[in-house]
Amino acid sequence: MILTFADGITAQEHRAILDQVATAEFVDGRETAGTNLGARKNNQQIRRDASQIAAISAIVLAALRRNESFRNAVYPRQLHSLLVSRYGVGMEYGAHVDSALMGEAAAWRTDLSLTLFLNEPDQYDGGELALESGGDEILVKLPARSLVCYPTGQLHRVRPIVRGERLVVVAWIQSHVRDAGAREALADLSSALTALRKTGADARACDLINKTHINLLRRWADA
Repeated sequence: MILTFADGITAQEHRAILDQVATAEFVDGRETAGTNLGARKNNQQIRRDASQIAAISAIVLAALRRNESFRNAVYPRQLHSLLVSRYGVGMEYGAHVDSALMGEAAAWRTDLSLTLFLNEPDQYDGGELALESGGDEILVKLPARSLVCYPTGQLHRVRPIVRGERLVVVAWIQSHVRDAGAREALADLSSALTALRKTGADARACDLINKTHINLLRRWADA
């Protein structure tokens, strides 16, 4: 399931992130590419140990924690391995699947990949996030401050930039609910309950849906 969220961060948070980016040193993106992906990854990123990464991580984490729709769809346990990536003309990232485990001091499972867009779609041509689906690709290119989440095991790429510059935050999420189908079922129940409550539906029906949602989460969640 591919999830998109408009206004994932506020305008003020967006400015704060861009201020951090403006003072940061960018290095070759292959710094964090494995041996097999080095030839496919052609971009730049802020150094992993830069102070700006810690500051940007704090901003993004705070935004996600208060986003109820995001929490009810993703059930995040850990946001980790955050990067800020920049693509100029001619840069791209070929088709790949992200690593199953990431981290340094601790290894975290990667259930979902997250991309937060920092500039507007009309500021660059190309650069779409292309997610393989069956025999086709789903192209994602969202407004600034929007974010997309998708299963980390999904084959994907960033198409070549032909004009301008693409600037994004990328990160990975370990969910409390490992199974993608279970996460989708829980998200659907949460959405249905919210919709029913807005219509003034029978309280008993809402209570039963809420009970089912909570008990399924209890069954499927990792401690």
